[in-house]
Amino acid sequence: MENVTTTQETYEILTSRRLTYQQKIIQLAKQAENSLDVLNIPEKFSKYFETRALCDMNEGNAPYRPRYVMVDYQRFLMQGSEFLKIAPPNTLDEAIFALLTLYYHVPSITTMPVYLGNLDVLLDPFIVGLSDEAVKTKFKLFLNYIDRTIADGYCHANLGPEDLRATRLLLECEQELQNAVPNFTMKYEVGVTPYDLMEKAILCALTCANPAIANHKAHKDTYWDYGVSSCYNVLPLRGGSYILSRVVIPRLAKMAESTEQFLNEILPEALQGLGEYMDERIRFLVEDSGFFQSSFLVKEGLIERENFTGMFGIAGLCDGVNYLLRDSGKRYGKDPEADDLAEEILRIISDFVASYPAKYCEVSGGHYYLHAQAGLSTDIGVTSGIRIVVGDEPESIYDHLRHSARFHKYFPTGCSDIFPFEVTAKNNPAAVLDIIKGAFSIGDKYIAIYQSDGDLVRITGYLAKRSDIEKYDNGEVVLQDTVQNGSTNYKLNRLDERKVRSHA
Repeated sequence: MENVTTTQETYEILTSRRLTYQQKIIQLAKQAENSLDVLNIPEKFSKYFETRALCDMNEGNAPYRPRYVMVDYQRFLMQGSEFLKIAPPNTLDEAIFALLTLYYHVPSITTMPVYLGNLDVLLDPFIVGLSDEAVKTKFKLFLNYIDRTIADGYCHANLGPEDLRATRLLLECEQELQNAVPNFTMKYEVGVTPYDLMEKAILCALTCANPAIANHKAHKDTYWDYGVSSCYNVLPLRGGSYILSRVVIPRLAKMAESTEQFLNEILPEALQGLGEYMDERIRFLVEDSGFFQSSFLVKEGLIERENFTGMFGIAGLCDGVNYLLRDSGKRYGKDPEADDLAEEILRIISDFVASYPAKYCEVSGGHYYLHAQAGLSTDIGVTSGIRIVVGDEPESIYDHLRHSARFHKYFPTGCSDIFPFEVTAKNNPAAVLDIIKGAFSIGDKYIAIYQSDGDLVRITGYLAKRSDIEKYDNGEVVLQDTVQNGSTNYKLNRLDERKVRSHA
């Protein structure tokens, strides 16, 4: 609906001096997809798409693969693959070879895998009898290969919550390599994950913005088993998400003449429109595209169609509330009236999503799941998900986290906050961990941290190097394609002005 292929756009991609060969192929494929018109979209909701108050996240006009695919890599290592002609591995080298081969064949919205599995759990059985030095040498080659070939910040790997030898060695490797890919999440649960292991993870994160920390207890209650993919998308294993579409609250708010009209007329109609739009995209993917009927991932039990859901995203809650209350001067994150309005909006959205029937979403009870969407590189005046806009953050990080906990509970498929810390925080990772532990105890689900002056920085949820952003801004070609998104987002949302936190 939103993209029209033109000869000029195609020519600009072909002749670009800022894109690698692989990046050109991906963009040219999207041009071809967008030349099709195969979705039956109700015309009555067109006004919301024209203003981009409802948005398909640039997924393309003809969905032919799920957005996020959560392969059961453990099953793959146990059984091998007839299609790929890979036997179950017996050694670390064989396991790494098998995984790297499968990664090449795992699709996603980026054309590359956005989920690599719980790497410590996958690799730990294969390191028995090997010295730490030998294991780290192989791990580093493995991680560097991913960084140089997948080369996309939405590529995500998990660690924890148990304490395995591979967990600690992977953290050590990541801290030494400081790669932007993969994006790591550490699953943390009090009583399961040792304190000293988490201190190690915190120190790694303060050094290279990796890993982010997930509240394992909160997420495991949603699914029987889950993984974290892309930015911070929490999805069921052997499944994933067909699509991610979103409602952009500030754009919707600007269509209303009053807060009452927004709440009672505009918002409900737009939600209905997004639901019907998502229905049609998923219908085409499941019934017409042939993906689930032909993929070897399905035939070999590595994914199951019934384990996929649809992500119903919202973005810019902060900006929408601030716009609706612009005459009063009340601000989200600062004033109780603004936060109460924000929760009223979320309740309306949450109630709609919980009651709206969604076909082919068996894993989520026949409904879609809410997601705090992080934004697009082209968004102006749209703060990620339910975050507080840069500049309005509470003075106290504890107040900030209490505010977040109030809203995180609405989002089964992902909601996060990002905090830069002072350089001195590395001297006391235990204090930072205590902050995170306290946040999780009151309902925060996912927290990312980084050192305020480090090269690696969290953009919306993915990582990019400031040095790479500078190169791209100077007209140089860079390896990771998410640097292109990160460059724009970093400036539009003034991410360099995020409030720097103390560990004290």
